[in-house]
Order: sequence, then structure tokens, then C-alpha cells
Amino acid sequence: MSKTKLKYICSNCGYESLRWIGKCPECESWNSFVEELVEGGKKKHTAAKSKVTISRINEIAATEDDRIKTNIEEFDRVLGGGLMPGSVILLGGDPGIGKSTLAMQACANLKAPALYVSGEESSKQIKLRAERLKITSDDFYVMPETDLRTILDTIEKISPSVVVIDSIQTVSLSELDNSPGTMTQIRECTVALMEEAKKKHFCVIVIGHVTKEGLIAGPKVLEHIVDTVIQFEGEHHHSFRILRAQKNRYGNTNEIGVFEMHEDGLVEVKNPSKLFLSERERKTSGSVVTSSIEGTRPILLEVQALVTPSNFGNPQRVATGFDYRRLAILLAVIEKRAGFRLSANNVFLNMAGGIRITEPAIDLAVCCSIASSLLDKVIDNETVIIGEVGLGGEVRSVGHIDKRIQEAEKLGFNTVLIPSFNYKSVKDSLIKIIPIENLASAINKLMP
Repeated sequence: MSKTKLKYICSNCGYESLRWIGKCPECESWNSFVEELVEGGKKKHTAAKSKVTISRINEIAATEDDRIKTNIEEFDRVLGGGLMPGSVILLGGDPGIGKSTLAMQACANLKAPALYVSGEESSKQIKLRAERLKITSDDFYVMPETDLRTILDTIEKISPSVVVIDSIQTVSLSELDNSPGTMTQIRECTVALMEEAKKKHFCVIVIGHVTKEGLIAGPKVLEHIVDTVIQFEGEHHHSFRILRAQKNRYGNTNEIGVFEMHEDGLVEVKNPSKLFLSERERKTSGSVVTSSIEGTRPILLEVQALVTPSNFGNPQRVATGFDYRRLAILLAVIEKRAGFRLSANNVFLNMAGGIRITEPAIDLAVCCSIASSLLDKVIDNETVIIGEVGLGGEVRSVGHIDKRIQEAEKLGFNTVLIPSFNYKSVKDSLIKIIPIENLASAINKLMP
């Protein structure tokens, strides 16, 4: 008779302990240990090992043409050009953000057999959702199942090119006594799927739930097992959805895909800049346009700032779509280097459209929008502001300046403020380019 005992696993890094610990000694996170059952004497099921083969790298035939195209350009862009056979992709996001919708649309657009496994819906429920999304395909197979061995047997029978598991928290191995959704079940099921995918050269898209902190539920080692980790971001009160790769062994992690949620599913946004600026007020203080690079794509977006007097002891600092700590640094630079007193004012900052930007090239636009709102002066709405601001108030150079200028010119802007160091390498352009050396001179030129 097998003995059952307990062990504790850190949900953040996978560290194991025989007793509960308040702080993980590996990743130093608090209250992250969860209880797991361990079977003693019961041998886990292991697949038969295949014969090991060794090949010279020059003799292996592999090209980018091997990728499976989903025919959704924004999705393929984030993946690095399409689905790589033999890879495992982890797709995470908040409930209702559109993970299952994106996976179903990708399967329907494939020119290859696809298997959609759902542990949360019945076949009829999936069919009703497919009708709403206007999905029709003879190579789209649906399977409501939670037992992994049954799923693997079905994969053996129909040989699909792509398999979607919705979601990994509902799938379990029968030889493990742990409940579905526990750390052990999630890890072992993902490893089994990965082994089959590598062996039979099909792609697996694993949909994962997220925790209240916005992290993908399950052990952190799950993200190390898979080849690609994609996060689906967006606010529920915004129709825009941002697809962002956090890890990608076969592509660039800086690429993003932009979608808009409609009644009949997700629609690609081919020109995000035009969409993010479509509702911009033309003559409002605190509103400026900047350019950010996401992967290889330049995106123009509106930065909005509102500065109001504070009636309390501690003024508020609120940022949406921008790093709060970075905002605190820029406010200190504005006070020290530009001479504007903000210590007695509330400052509210917003990246319009629900997008989150971390690139320092929008620093100058943030500072100018705050100064514009404080002075209640309108900055010319045909001007794009680009530049990183240092602690000394200097405007530092940014990358891909030519792409940013071309995007501004394409959308009809007539003036671009750029760092003076970048001005030396700028190619001839029809748009007016103004070099800027420091923050104070930028504010003086924009609001004389």
C-alpha cells in the first residue's frame, strides 16, 4: 500500500519544502507555499524512451517556411512569423479578455487540421460560440475532455497540426491523486504535452488563467517549460486588446499585436496609430502626441495630463498606462530643472486608448503634457514630441528615430521635436524637425 504524505511548493518559483514556510528562501516571496499530495511507492507513468539520435547541425533541414500561418497577421507578428511545429505556447490573460476567442479564430483560419480541447464547455456550447464568431471549417475538431491520456490518444488518431488546451487548469493525469489545477497536475500535464508535441511535430496552445496579481496561475517553472509565453492585455471598459510576448524562443519579445473586440470576435487593427489618435481633442491643454516603438512597429499615441491644486496635505500622483515610479522621477526633474512647482498639485497621467508604455522615449512628451496642463497652455496639435529625459534635465537620444518620423509624416503631422543628438543622423524629410537639448528649452519652444 502506497504511503501518502504532504509537501509544500512555492507557487512562484517551484521550490519544494517538507513544511510550510512563510517566506520562500529561493525567490523571497511571501505566503506563496501551497499544499500538495505526494504518493510514495506509486511509480509515475512515463512514456517509452525513443532511440537517441545525434545529427550535425549543418545536416538538419529547417527553415522559417516550416511555420504554420494562422492568417491573423497581428498574431503571427507576435509569434515571430507563425506557429512553430513542435512548440508549446502559453496564452494568458484576464477572464473575458478574449483568449478562447483568439484561439478559436486562429484554428479556424488554419489551412491544416486543428483540435480544440475544452475542459470548461460542452460541444454544443462551443458550437454556439463558433456560430457567433462565424467560424466554419471542416478541419476544426472540437473535444470536451479533461483527462490528458484521452486527449493524447485522440491526437494520435487524427494527427492535428495545432492543439488548443482550454484551459490547462482543468486538465489532469489520472495516475496522480492531486486535484486538477494544482501545481503538480499543471506541471506534469504541460510536460507530457510538450513531449508529444516535440515527438510528433504539432503545435500546442495552452490557455492559462491569471491570478489577482495579473500573473499566469500555476508554478513559475511552467513558463520555463513552454517555448512561448503570450499575455493578452486590455481593460474591460476598452475595446482594444494588446497581445504581447513575454518569452519567445522563435521570435522577438518586443513585438505587439493590436486587436479590437467586436460582437463577432476579435478584429485586427492594422494601423494602431490612427486608431489611438482618432478621438483626440484638438485644442486641450495637457494633451500631446508622442511616438513609441513596439518591436519593429512605430505607434503614435496621445499622452494626457491633468494638474490640479491639492486641497490636502499629500497631493495625488495617479498614472494609467505609465510607470508610477518613473512619473515621480520626471516630476522631480520638472521641478528642479524647469522651475515648475508641482509639490502642491495633484498630477494625473493617462495613456489614451488603454495601452501601457514602458519605453523611455516618451519621457519628454510626459513632461511637456504636465507643463501644458499646469500653465493651461495648448501645445500645437500637429506636433509630435520624442525624447528621453535624464536627471539633469537633458534630452537623450532614442532609437529608430527615422521610423518614428516617417510614421508622423504618414499621419499628417507637420512638426517633430527630437533629441539634438538624433538630429545629426536624420535623413531628409518633408516634415519640420526641431532638435532639443534640454527640457527647459523644449517647454519654451512649445509654450513661449
